[in-house]
Parts: sequence; structure tokens; C-alpha cells
Amino acid sequence: MRTVSGYIGEFMRQRVFELRNAVLRQSAATLAVSSLVILIGIGAASAQSGTPAPDQSKAAAQPADAAKDAAQNQRRTDEFAEAAQVISGPAGNPECVWLGRRVVRLMWRDDLDTAFRHLDLYDRFGCPGGHIQAAFRCLTRFGGQIDPKVAETLDSRVHACWINPASQPQQAAAAPSQPAAPTAGNAQPQPAASPSPAASPSPAPPK
Repeated sequence: MRTVSGYIGEFMRQRVFELRNAVLRQSAATLAVSSLVILIGIGAASAQSGTPAPDQSKAAAQPADAAKDAAQNQRRTDEFAEAAQVISGPAGNPECVWLGRRVVRLMWRDDLDTAFRHLDLYDRFGCPGGHIQAAFRCLTRFGGQIDPKVAETLDSRVHACWINPASQPQQAAAAPSQPAAPTAGNAQPQPAASPSPAASPSPAPPK
């Protein structure tokens, strides 16, 4: 038979378990309510500030990026077609245009190590090395017109020199100014001519 102390001990353990479960349930409920309040507050602040959700901003940026990539691909296609029409020989082939322009651009930026690696691949495609020399020489003539902060100016000039390595920068011819007629600083003004005296009337004949 159980003793009185055994019943008391079992009763106390049950009460402890029930109390612990009650505390855990209360803590879980409090934590859930706190999390819900925080989420509601964040949502309200985001709605008031007008900041779009990250997914919305990313979705809005995708069409702009796609349009930019499409325009860039079309520009490259047009440049390859132009080079094939203007340049006779291997220098007008798309692979030579692609690699050759990169070599010229890297040389202009003093990235010679990368330029030499591209030049090795350029030679493997059977592209003419003399065209790179002529295009780079043309680029040096237009150095004053290249803005280092705007990449498009360098790219467009490299392509123009690749198409026509003999092009020259246009220099505005200054119109020669007409020299003013020299004036004598010490010349004295000529006096105005005095009017001639009026003729006196002739005397009347005697009667």
C-alpha cells in the first residue's frame, strides 16, 4: 500500500507538470501575439511610407533591363553588319571586329596584359594584326574627344576607327580676321573749305 507521503509526492509532481504546461502555453500565446503586433506595425509603416515591396521593385526593374539588353544586342548586330559592308577582308568578320575592338579598347586603358590575351585569340582566328595597329593609331588622333567618364564615347570612337582607320579629326578652320585700315594718330583734321564769296551785282547802265 502506498504511504501518505507517496500520494503527496505524486500529487505534487502532477501539480508541477500542470503548472509548467500552463506557463509554457501562456508564453507561447504571448509570443504569438507579440509577433503578430510587430508584423502589423511593419506593414502599416511600409504602407504609409509608400515603399514598394522588394518583389514589386524587382519586377518593375526587369522590363527596363530587358529593353536595355535588347537595344544593346541590336546595336552590336548593326555594327557587325556595317563592318562587313565597309571592310573588305578578314578584318570585317564578326569575330575579328569583336576581338579587335576589345584589344584596341584595352590598350587605350593601359590594360596590356588582358589586351595581349585577347590578341592571342585574335591571331588564332586568322584576323589581321595590322588592322589593330591602324585602328589604335587612329584612336590616338581622337584622344582629346574621348571622355574617360563616359564609356560610350570610347566605344563609339573605337568602332569608328575600326571601320575607317584613316579618319582624321575635324578641325574648325578659323576665318582670318580682316585687318583694320591703319589710321595716322598724329594727323591733324583738315579745315573745312570756306564758302566762295557771292558775286557782286553789276552797275546799271546810265540813261
